[in-house]
Amino acid sequence: MLEDINANAPLIEQNESEHVWLEGPKSRGFELWFAFRVFFQFIKGFRALHFSGPCVTVFGSARFKEGHPYYESAREIGAKIVTELGMTVMTGGGPGIMEAANRGAREAGGPSVGCNVVLPHEQKANPYLDKFVTIDYFFVRKVLLAKYSYAFVILPGGFGTMDEFFEMLTLVQTKKVINFPMVVMGTDYYKPLLEYMHWMIAQGTIAAADLDLLLFTDDPNEAITHIHKYVKSNYVIRRGRPISWLFERA
Repeated sequence: MLEDINANAPLIEQNESEHVWLEGPKSRGFELWFAFRVFFQFIKGFRALHFSGPCVTVFGSARFKEGHPYYESAREIGAKIVTELGMTVMTGGGPGIMEAANRGAREAGGPSVGCNVVLPHEQKANPYLDKFVTIDYFFVRKVLLAKYSYAFVILPGGFGTMDEFFEMLTLVQTKKVINFPMVVMGTDYYKPLLEYMHWMIAQGTIAAADLDLLLFTDDPNEAITHIHKYVKSNYVIRRGRPISWLFERA
């Protein structure tokens, strides 16, 4: 995720056709080819993840190692997602919190999948994934993580975690997504953020109801209960079957 890039690392020479966005419109041929590449990325993701759900996606920093309290919390919540909710754990596929959640799912005997992204400093898929797909574009990856998720669990993280968190909050606030539960774990870490949200309510920039689906907690059992309440009452879980002539695999 974005926070995985070392800010002190030397600049990497990048392909301008891919990474320069401040030039204005490019040639029509370039724009058409870019649209095809984006379409292919979506199809690639759909084929890889179509039979993986229903999922709960766990977000958090790639920088926490085994033994850190946040790593162990993610490992525990990953196990509970598969054993108590009967759902698949999905992450960004990398190390740290992502690895811990996938590891918890694997150790509990449940399904574990990842949606990785290509970065200037390669983010390798962690070893606890049953299935993963690597995507070139962050915006495609974000759509895939949301598309196959019935809930988000947000553990401590950096810019990338906040990006995913606030994008889904915006979708919930604007009613593009209805009754989508989010659990924020790490109350000490997120205390300043929660205080700021209440300040936003006081300023009238958001409504108190916008936070109704948010649960701030350190208790994995409370997190699972919160998710289960919404999944049980608001969602219909559908499972498809592979079509052989499309070369699909479950």
